[in-house]
Amino acid sequence: MFEFLVDAFNVILYRPLFNLLVFFYNTIAFSDIGIAIVLLTVFTRLIFLPLSQKSIKSQKVLQELQPQIKALQEKYKDNKEEQGRQVMAFYKNNKINPLSGCLPLLIQLPILIALYQVFLKGFDESSLNFLYSFIANPGKINPISLGWLNLAAPNIFFAILAGLAQFWQAKMITPKNKLPSAPKTSDEFMAQAISKQTLYFLPVLTVVISWRLPSGLALYWLITTIFTVLQQYVIIRPAPSIKK
Repeated sequence: MFEFLVDAFNVILYRPLFNLLVFFYNTIAFSDIGIAIVLLTVFTRLIFLPLSQKSIKSQKVLQELQPQIKALQEKYKDNKEEQGRQVMAFYKNNKINPLSGCLPLLIQLPILIALYQVFLKGFDESSLNFLYSFIANPGKINPISLGWLNLAAPNIFFAILAGLAQFWQAKMITPKNKLPSAPKTSDEFMAQAISKQTLYFLPVLTVVISWRLPSGLALYWLITTIFTVLQQYVIIRPAPSIKK
């Protein structure tokens, strides 16, 4: 079973991503692995653009509805069971999922794991055996970007930038209005716990992990997070007021 999962992972994620990276490396990246990583990142984000936009819009709606959620919690604060039913019914009626903010991260994790495999094997000539027949074999992939930056080695600068970008992205979607101290539904409690971990723990974890991995992965995470920040800015920003 394990071997089947590994083979499926390689066929569905690793090999396509590796071939796409080499394709960009051979063509419009002009044999610069850093440019190829940026192009690969943007390409994958565009593929998942509809899903990530739906998630961000759901988070925006959730923020806007916080006062009504607060009112429901206060109204049924002495009856946890009824409070849970009312809040879940409110979510259902407004077509929102309190855990939707986790979707972009869940989407990116398999890709990040696959890219990790690419960087573990991608700079080894033997890995070029995974190329499709229609992808030109470059003979060797040079890990040096811009003539001096080794993306196969860890880089603390990229790690810190990736962590700061992660904090910025999480801060943008954190609800401004705090919920009351009344008992919460299990889904809502989990959503708030995940929100706090995303805001504080995940950026620190990003720095710690990125510091020990090839900086090409930190570059990928930095670009994908900036892409998400731009999406959130466009979707979440308040509409301009019309002066009468």
